[in-house]
Amino acid sequence: MYQQTTRSILVSVEPTYLDDQSSPDEAHFVWKYHVRIENHGELTVQLRNRYWRITDSLGRVQEVRGAGVVGEQPVLHPGEAYEYTSGTPLKTPSGIMVGTYEMESETGEMFDIGIPAFSLDSPFQPKRLN
Repeated sequence: MYQQTTRSILVSVEPTYLDDQSSPDEAHFVWKYHVRIENHGELTVQLRNRYWRITDSLGRVQEVRGAGVVGEQPVLHPGEAYEYTSGTPLKTPSGIMVGTYEMESETGEMFDIGIPAFSLDSPFQPKRLN
């Protein structure tokens, strides 16, 4: 599990390779990732937007921006958590994702929180010894 805390908001991510949805012979590799966002702060916050930077093992970058996550803009009161699962395909057997969530506090302040960089690994990624 990968974790990062920004301004008392903890983001945890757990990626999983989906063998049943992947087709390695066709350069199609799929992962799901489960995200948990915990508000350990004193203010209520709302997740407004997301930004993802997805890099495959050949260094190709895809950027994804949009409102909320999985069609929602969750509100997290102090002590509350929100969880969701999403996914991403790649044309290579491994990659890295990292990003930010744009949050709005109950006072109207907009700020970004970090999503930890996490590795997308499949059994088809060649092992390298240094």
